[in-house]
Amino acid sequence: MDFMALEPSLYTVKAVLILDNDGNRLLSKYYDTELYPSIKEQKNFEKSVFNKSHKADNEIAFLEGLTIVYKSSVDLFFYVVGSAQENELMLMMVLNCLFDTLSQILRKNVEKRYLLDNLDGVYLVVDEIIDGGIILESDPQQVIQKVNYRVLQSAKEQIKWSILK
Repeated sequence: MDFMALEPSLYTVKAVLILDNDGNRLLSKYYDTELYPSIKEQKNFEKSVFNKSHKADNEIAFLEGLTIVYKSSVDLFFYVVGSAQENELMLMMVLNCLFDTLSQILRKNVEKRYLLDNLDGVYLVVDEIIDGGIILESDPQQVIQKVNYRVLQSAKEQIKWSILK
């Protein structure tokens, strides 16, 4: 039997999505630019993912040759997308880290209104967990510490510039 051995790769995450309860995009980061190069293709994929998952009681789906783990909360759906060969537990670890971190940052109010009010912090959280498709962190407490540090640094810079003016 002829089979191709897969090369190990650090690039485990293809995309992170947060959709509302109508399937509309609130946040999306695609790390594989060849996967869905245009916004139209991305939105079609997101609609397919939402249609497959929003009424299901599962935590994992397989669609278009991709592994998708997901979780919902009130009026939000969180998705982490990886290749078909990707370890589902690794993807679920990223999803749980994202959800738990946002839950703490949003003070347990993981819903659309609070997420949109803190969207800049949400992007910081995603960037601390994943960089270019590589998983950097899976501990919510570490992510919160890093995000708080970056927010403090940004605030200090703003104060410094306002004093200099």
